Amino acid sequence: MKTIGLIGGMSWESTALYYQFINEAIKERRGGFHSAKSILYSVDFEEIESCQRNGDWNQAGEILNNAAHGLEKAGADFIIICTNTMHKVFDDIRKDLQIPVLHIADATAEEIQSRKIKKVGLLGTQYTMEQDFYKARLHQNGIEVLVPPVNDRKKINEVIYQELCLGKVRSVSKQEYQRIIHELQFQGAEGIVLGCTEIGLLIKQTDAKVPLFDTTYIHAMKAVEYALK
Repeated sequence: MKTIGLIGGMSWESTALYYQFINEAIKERRGGFHSAKSILYSVDFEEIESCQRNGDWNQAGEILNNAAHGLEKAGADFIIICTNTMHKVFDDIRKDLQIPVLHIADATAEEIQSRKIKKVGLLGTQYTMEQDFYKARLHQNGIEVLVPPVNDRKKINEVIYQELCLGKVRSVSKQEYQRIIHELQFQGAEGIVLGCTEIGLLIKQTDAKVPLFDTTYIHAMKAVEYALK
């Protein structure tokens, strides 16, 4: 079994889900008392969020690159970054590494393609919904991406940062997300990408009539597959 390196803490609420999903899957596949060989480098999200807010992506990339090198030195065989938004600095994070980094959007694209879906709606932080670093990765895999209108993007982002990253799950926010999902479905979305690792805390498959692609779970399962390869 390979050792998984996790760059987490963005937020720790979803990083805890990564750890749970990975270990449950290893136990299911290997049986007995098996659990994942893993190393977690959990950053201070206050520092990362400040970089995001101030547009200092170079500094954020440097912080996460240091984390990645720390994991490599500690014995990780490969790395996953437990956040969608910070894949914006994916190339900075993996700079000078000798071990692979599994991209969350690539894992998600594979899952979408396996379902024969060509058009998806994307929910995430405003950075993820509005910038190209994530959408382009899906486009490269032949997947068309729809995003909500500007006011809904602001609402989605607000719920992520002011509620979910702080461990708050509110029914009124779930209803807003369900409304937005329904409207994306009306526009032709065949599935919805939960493109922020915290959204799965709020929205489950039973809350929507189209397939939901929970990137936290998908990424965790890709790590398990790679670790057992």
